Amino acid sequence: MLDQKTCTPHHGATPPLDKTTAEAFLAEVSDWKLIDNALKIQRNYAFDNFVGALAFTNRLGELSEAENHHPDIALGWGYCTVTFYTHKINGLHENDFIMAAKSSKIYQS
Repeated sequence: MLDQKTCTPHHGATPPLDKTTAEAFLAEVSDWKLIDNALKIQRNYAFDNFVGALAFTNRLGELSEAENHHPDIALGWGYCTVTFYTHKINGLHENDFIMAAKSSKIYQS
């Protein structure tokens, strides 16, 4: 299970995942979608208010620091949109799917 894994350091020498491999990983993280020609994954999280969205964002920020893998986040009243991709390779890596799974776990708790 991806949410049990830890992100591995990435030095940029590995190419991004191809679309077929990304789609296989995507099957393991429900409610996420591939965007930008399968170079990124994204999910919209819904909340009842701004406070809930902000609390989730803060918890995700703490996780991102611990894993040293950071998302792009759009935050507003009742929503948080999270986008993962590996900047060094300008595409997807297994780490992005690990973080997607862990983000979804935070949301469920």
